[in-house]
Amino acid sequence: MPHNFLAIDLGAESGRAILAALDDKHLSLTEIHRFPNNPVRLPDGLHWDILRLWSEIKTALHIATHKHNAQLAGIGIDTWGVDFGLLDRTGTLIGNPYHYRDSRTDGMMEETFKRLPRERIFDLTGIQFMQLNTLYQLFAQAVQQAPALQIAETFLTTPDLLNYWLSGRKACEFTMATTTQCYDPRRCEWSQPLLEALGIPVHIFPEVVQPGTVLGEVLPEIAEEIGCGRVPVIAPACHDTGSAVAAVPAEAQHFAWISSGTWSIMGAEAGDPIVNAQSLKYNFTNEGGVNGTWRFSKNIMGLWLVQECRRAWARAGEELSYDDITQLAAEAEPFQAIIDVDCNDFFQPGDMPARIQKYCARTQQPVPQAKGAIVRCALESLALKYHWVLDRLEEMLGYQLHPIHIIGGGTQNRLLNQLTADATNRSVVAGPIEATAIGNVLMQTVALGYLKSLDEARAVVRHSFKPETYEPHTSSAWDAAYRKLERIMQDA
Repeated sequence: MPHNFLAIDLGAESGRAILAALDDKHLSLTEIHRFPNNPVRLPDGLHWDILRLWSEIKTALHIATHKHNAQLAGIGIDTWGVDFGLLDRTGTLIGNPYHYRDSRTDGMMEETFKRLPRERIFDLTGIQFMQLNTLYQLFAQAVQQAPALQIAETFLTTPDLLNYWLSGRKACEFTMATTTQCYDPRRCEWSQPLLEALGIPVHIFPEVVQPGTVLGEVLPEIAEEIGCGRVPVIAPACHDTGSAVAAVPAEAQHFAWISSGTWSIMGAEAGDPIVNAQSLKYNFTNEGGVNGTWRFSKNIMGLWLVQECRRAWARAGEELSYDDITQLAAEAEPFQAIIDVDCNDFFQPGDMPARIQKYCARTQQPVPQAKGAIVRCALESLALKYHWVLDRLEEMLGYQLHPIHIIGGGTQNRLLNQLTADATNRSVVAGPIEATAIGNVLMQTVALGYLKSLDEARAVVRHSFKPETYEPHTSSAWDAAYRKLERIMQDA
């Protein structure tokens, strides 16, 4: 009989529940529930609708148990990183968790550097500097003397909060803890010197557990409400990228990976955190992986630019599918203009087509007018930024990375996959699309002993899902475009 697992995968745009069956080293997936994940703007800022997400998780459990008659061996939750909830002394959530794109962190990085030098923060955490990081969200609350922080007893990242509601156990899973920029990767503990220097209470940070930890069982009252039984609640790699990288179908040791979605995260697996002057200079990050590895990587703005363009055009009355948008981009003239996709101009929600046009005008480039030209500009620039990150990775690791594995929902953008191969002059292996859910399930199977190791789990991926390979088509135009990107980044 196959063993059934439920993976709850929450992304920045939507969430879904995947019912997975492991049968004799073959994994099959069925999406049983999908729902939007829309932020909510209140007078005090931008928030996640966490109670809606909690309700959808319970709905997914009900569907798996009653509509699919699945006897679940386990359930695991993964989400985006950095965001969190605060609990009071009774274990009650204090307010709706903030969204990482909320403006309250504007200027907070610069304020932290007045209290602790940038170099010291990086030495203590090894984490890429981004204003959305948990550290600056907490520091903003400390500076504002927010009542929520003053009465908080427990800090839990988003999946840890949901796991607590499911199982009753308060703990931070390792891959999530390392995204916060509050965790010391070399000491493997919360960074007390950093937190104290910034006035962030140290006592709120709970124990850290490794990916593949069985947290307990679904609480009796939840099991009774849903009728699902006492299902084991497992912390897989609770950070979605941690789960996705666990599902990379790699056989070679030295490969690069890109988790492609709203964010692109590009990196390599390392045995130890790489915290030195070079990784600080290039603003790379060391986040926890599975099986004792570290994800040495860099966050890149990703398909967020295309998503925001689509939303802007929809607000203007023109509904376009992603396939429509990609086709327009494929037909557009290449290399009209290049942008640095990680420029702060593109960070917050808004009129993305206008922002791209203004950026091109400011950098004295031809301004794309048609929808296809705007999206082509975004996709080519993203592929070129992958090239830049790959160069830095190989420089710091000291060896070539080949091939590039692209995983996640962004693999469905076949144009971007080919542009990535062309820009980097590397073979690109795209798939699986559902890498995050697959990695989530695989870590559940390892936790419960159905699979013995990460290598065995990746063999299951290769056996169960067929990737698509893209070979590079090199040209001098790509070299010229890359040099233009380097100039733009230097002038910024």
